[in-house]
Amino acid sequence: MKNILIALAFIGICLSCTGSKKTEASPSNGKVVVAYVTSWEDYMPNPNVVTHINYAFGHVNDRFDGVRIANEERLRKIVALKQKAPHLKVLVSIGGWGSGRFSEMAADEALRKSFAKDCQRIVKEFNLDGIDIDWEYPTQDMANISASPDDTENYTLLMRDIREAIGKNKLLTQATVASAEYMDHKALDAYLDFTNIMAYDMGNPPYHHSALYRSDKVDRRCADEAVKAHLAAGIPKHKLVMGMPIYGRAIDGFQRPADLTKAHEMEGYTAHWDSDALVPYLTDANGNMVFCYENPESLTLKCKYILDQDLLGGMYWEYGGDNENGDLTRLVYESIVKAK
Repeated sequence: MKNILIALAFIGICLSCTGSKKTEASPSNGKVVVAYVTSWEDYMPNPNVVTHINYAFGHVNDRFDGVRIANEERLRKIVALKQKAPHLKVLVSIGGWGSGRFSEMAADEALRKSFAKDCQRIVKEFNLDGIDIDWEYPTQDMANISASPDDTENYTLLMRDIREAIGKNKLLTQATVASAEYMDHKALDAYLDFTNIMAYDMGNPPYHHSALYRSDKVDRRCADEAVKAHLAAGIPKHKLVMGMPIYGRAIDGFQRPADLTKAHEMEGYTAHWDSDALVPYLTDANGNMVFCYENPESLTLKCKYILDQDLLGGMYWEYGGDNENGDLTRLVYESIVKAK
C-alpha cells in the first residue's frame, strides 16, 4: 500500500452521514473487514468496526534474513485492542510501496527460511494472528527496488516457507495489484487464507483511481475488472477481499482544502457523480477533473458489490483517512458484516 498518498480524502461525508452511533462488533455473517493501520500515526482504531487489522508495516531487515517492525510500541497497543474485542485479528503487513529486499531474500533458500522463521518469532512475541505480505511487486522494479524474473517462483516458495513456519492455525494473506499480475495464484492457493486486492491507485485525474465499473473516465481498470482478473487467475471468491480507498488522488497543482469534508464548498470547484463508474469527482472552473475520491454513496455501492459477488469481504487503505467520528469505517463495517 503506497504510503505517499493524499490522505483524509472523502468529500460530502457531512451530507450523508449523521451522528456517531455506537457499533458493537459481533461478526455474524462470516464476512471480513480488513483495515490497514499505519505505524507512523498515533490514532487508535475502533476495534468494533473491523474484523482484521493489518499493521503497516514490517520490512525485510538489512541482513535479508528477518523482519524489522516499524514502531513496535504502537503495534503492542494495537494488539492490546483484542482484550476489548476478542473477535479482532491483528496481522503485521510486511512490505508496502518502496519496501525492498524481498527479491534478494526470496532468491536464497537459507535467507528465505530464516525470514520465515522470524515471521514465526514475531507472531509469537507480539501475539499476532498472522502475517500479510505486501511485496509491490515481484519481477517489477517500478518502486526502485530490486527485481528478478525469478521473483514469481520465489514468491511462491516464500509463502510456502512462511506457512510452514507459522503453522496452519495462523493467518497468511497477501496484497495484490489490481491486474492480478506478477504472482502464480493457483500455486499460492495452498498457502494463503485470503487475498486483499488493491482496487485503487488505478489512475490519476483526469481519470478515476477507484471506479467500481468502467466509464469514459477510467484509464487502466476498475474494481469489477480487478475482481474478475483475480477470479480468472485462479483465486476462489471465498478467498477474495476487495480493497477500497479512504483517500483521494489529485491532479498536480490542485489546492487541497484543509478540511476535505467541505471541499464541495470551494469556490470554483464542482462535485459530480459518474453514474457509470459509480464514484464522485471534483472539477475546476474549466470542467477538468482535478480530484477523484470516495464518498458514503460510492463506498456503500462497493460494499453491495462485495456481497452480491459473494466475496469474502472488504479491505481499505487506510483507517486514518476517516474523520474523527469514524463515519466511513463504520459504514463499511455495517454494510458488509452487519448486512442482513
